[in-house]
Amino acid sequence: MRQGIQYVGVLSKLRVMSDFAVEALNIVRTFKDGEVRALDDVTLHVPRSEVFGLLGPNGSGKTTMIRILSTIMAPSSGTATVNGFDVVKHPDEVRRSIGLAGQYATVDENLTGYENLRMIGSLNHLEKKFVISRARELLEQFGLTDAANRTCKTYSGGMRRRLDLAAALVANPPLLFLDEPTTGLDPQSRQDLWAIIETLVEGGTSVLLTTQYLEEADRLCKQLVVLDHGKIIAEGTSQQLKTSLGNTVLSLSFTSTADATRGAALLEGISSKPANVDGTVVELTVEQGPSSAADALRRIDIAEITLAGLTLREPSLDDVFLSLTGHKAEEALLLSTDDASKGGRTRKARS
Repeated sequence: MRQGIQYVGVLSKLRVMSDFAVEALNIVRTFKDGEVRALDDVTLHVPRSEVFGLLGPNGSGKTTMIRILSTIMAPSSGTATVNGFDVVKHPDEVRRSIGLAGQYATVDENLTGYENLRMIGSLNHLEKKFVISRARELLEQFGLTDAANRTCKTYSGGMRRRLDLAAALVANPPLLFLDEPTTGLDPQSRQDLWAIIETLVEGGTSVLLTTQYLEEADRLCKQLVVLDHGKIIAEGTSQQLKTSLGNTVLSLSFTSTADATRGAALLEGISSKPANVDGTVVELTVEQGPSSAADALRRIDIAEITLAGLTLREPSLDDVFLSLTGHKAEEALLLSTDDASKGGRTRKARS
């Protein structure tokens, strides 16, 4: 049971009123006097007590949606409710019922971890006794007890990100918005944060997660929506999205990029979708893996092209991403990282 929060009774009533933590209907957000449509008729229904994922390349509209739902930005048209509250009509109630952790840790580096959490509690007008207890509880939960009295300027990137997530949970909100929370973290820190998110959901917290990491979406998200250029281009479970591509991915490796280009042309018709050529590798999604592989080998052999290797595998979310957006998630992530290195404000404005 959530304690120490003045609005808990109100939220309990709202849970009866709505089956969803978030309901966004036909959201449109434009910039530059309507010339740029960052979101174009986007509808979301986010269930309670699970991780719902917004997947898409840099500039797809993911962060814009989070900003609208957290009342930082108003939609140009459409309606959205968060925990039963309209984001335009009742922004204060929305803000009291959510936690938000963005792409970059926002902790005060001159304060200790403990002081940061105390400050967040004070800003939320929570009782001092509750805040002290909650801060200690979160520091222990996030593995930061030993560093609680150190200034945050001495924290590693992973420690800062964990503290940032802990800060979003001080008020014990039923809904958490995580905007690319593991960007820039090393693999172990990313795994640690995933485990924390899974524990939160097991405890009843609802999570809306934006990400460009396919492994992250595959592991955490029960349902996914894929955004590109402000529009929803696919939605469903991870497995449903993978199945939509076909049963198998046929991957052929050539000894040169020229041979790969020739090979891709020869393989036309084996798959109903265009082949993807990435350097010396050609990949196709096919329905009948073994027979398609045999057909591909015959065509390559007749053309007397040297083949370095051939594999059959199950489709991945990266294959889905490539099919839907035209490039791999890693490419989008590299662009995102490059933008961030030039200045976080520029990247945020485009997301």
